[in-house]
Amino acid sequence: MLHINDLTFRFGGRVLFDHASAVVSKGHRVALVGRNGTGKSTLLKVISGQLQTDDGAITLPTGMRMGMVAQEAPSGPITLIDAVLAADVERTALLAEAESATDPMRIGEIHNRLADIEAHSAPARAAQVLSGLGFDAEAQTRPCSDFSGGWRMRVALAGVLFSRPDLLLLDEPTNHLDLEATIWLEGYLKNYPHTILLVSHDRELLNAVPNTTIHIDNGKLVTYSGNYDSFLRQRRANMERLQSMASKQEARRKHMMSYVDRFRFKASKARQAQSRLKLLEKMETITLMEEDAEVVFNFPPPDEMAPPLIALDGVSIGYGDTTILRRVDLRIDMEDRIGLLGANGNGKSTLVKLLAGRLKPMAGEMHRPSKLRVGYFAQHQSDELDLSLTPIQQTQRVMPGALEEKVRAHLGRFGFQQSKAETRIADLSGGEKARLLLALMSREIPHILMLDEPTNHLDIDSREALIEAINDFPGAVIIISHDPHLIELTVDRLLLVANGTVKPYDGDLADYRRFLLDRAKAERAVAKAGSDRDTGPNKKDQRRAAAESRASLAPLKRKATDAETLVNKLTEEKRKIEVKMADPALYTGPAEKLTKLQIDLGVVEKKLGSAEETWLEALEAYESAAAEAGV
Repeated sequence: MLHINDLTFRFGGRVLFDHASAVVSKGHRVALVGRNGTGKSTLLKVISGQLQTDDGAITLPTGMRMGMVAQEAPSGPITLIDAVLAADVERTALLAEAESATDPMRIGEIHNRLADIEAHSAPARAAQVLSGLGFDAEAQTRPCSDFSGGWRMRVALAGVLFSRPDLLLLDEPTNHLDLEATIWLEGYLKNYPHTILLVSHDRELLNAVPNTTIHIDNGKLVTYSGNYDSFLRQRRANMERLQSMASKQEARRKHMMSYVDRFRFKASKARQAQSRLKLLEKMETITLMEEDAEVVFNFPPPDEMAPPLIALDGVSIGYGDTTILRRVDLRIDMEDRIGLLGANGNGKSTLVKLLAGRLKPMAGEMHRPSKLRVGYFAQHQSDELDLSLTPIQQTQRVMPGALEEKVRAHLGRFGFQQSKAETRIADLSGGEKARLLLALMSREIPHILMLDEPTNHLDIDSREALIEAINDFPGAVIIISHDPHLIELTVDRLLLVANGTVKPYDGDLADYRRFLLDRAKAERAVAKAGSDRDTGPNKKDQRRAAAESRASLAPLKRKATDAETLVNKLTEEKRKIEVKMADPALYTGPAEKLTKLQIDLGVVEKKLGSAEETWLEALEAYESAAAEAGV
């Protein structure tokens, strides 16, 4: 369907693509992956015709419809639903022509084509897409001008999804979405009837949607079958295979060279030695695949602080006279890892602003020690960066009086070595700016990290580095993110922010995903029942019963998960003590130190035994209840 033939493209004096070729087959869902700056977004623009190649060609079938999210979001008085309907250019043109056509033959052709493209169902399909992206029925009838830029970008995404092009080009489609809309989009793309070329740093999306992966590697396009995790396994296997071949080649080269060195001047062996020299000259050196540079950063560990760090008692939160959240009860301790769930607009960011000290309670009591230090990452915080400065200069502004060595050391925690630390912020990538913001927010060594969509501009490797940094951080963490991979690997407590309340969510992210999918199915069933009263009541009841069964099992599953987490934690504590006790120097030092470690080991082993029993009991109770419920 799409042929990229011998493509060469230069940008700013740098060769991004060097005689690169690839084929995207019809109906395939393809992920385009590579480190930041390798040219993923550029390639989409070349394919769409926004950029011209230096050499090579992009070949597409005649008449193929291609769709890409517009860079400018729809605005003005047009309603959301009309803006999405207008994205289907053919339908819009046919409807306009039908109003003025007089030739009976042409009128028949128009109506036949409208039937072929299912124009009659277009309003319902447009409404369904908008609903999936977070717009309720009332919002769909409001003008685009009522919404912020981020919400209008969702409308632009809805338009291209609704138009169902033959080739759908998507560049970071989840950047303006919340977790709920991201989960919906994943399901929509998995069932998309045509070809997709997807650029994303969302690992869950890259694993759920694509069946082919194209990797940009040193200016070439290398195709792998399967999703992102499959690509990583195949690439690792290729690297190991090449390493093995290179090692064997080097051993063979040394063996032949040894023969040449021994016999090249011996008359009876000279001919054989010369033959080996010629063979060595012709031997093609195996080029090893380069490892991507490792991304590492970490948050400085804070001093201990007595619990609770923050306590809310019947707190109401809002802006002016408008209350967003009511009667919130919440306690945060040093070891807490909290993820906030709930659709955009329900108050997640508002809650974080209160906890970060950016808002005052409207009612109720909030207890927060005066010495508490909070690191707050806001999703639009990049607007506060001075693009004319370097990271060193920007950091010195917020660390007045600090020695330059200390400033550089702090930036080094987040991957800013000398050259990057002295580069103008305007010339940094989006991911580098995000890492700079993480460095700035942690400059005071906070007790709590509050991260509101921290991954929007981070590539996959940087996201993995962030996960490791969060898990190594000894303080409290509160996260809002549309990235399920980040949430699943960093938090152990979920709060649902919805309907003006903040409540514990008894379940994990998989339960929440099922809850959202069940709710969407139920809403579609209600809509269908409204148009056809004779269908669906039994299935609707079955869906509701299944959802209720899963909801009843959630506390048991949560208990088993918590117990397993405690077992893992105690196992790690035991391992650390045993490592200390294996040190020979311990037995030549003070006896008190050895005695303390022995006591600590006994305490941990006792706790571990109890925790393992609790875990097994909880797991057995959950599995038994699940079997009874048929889940």
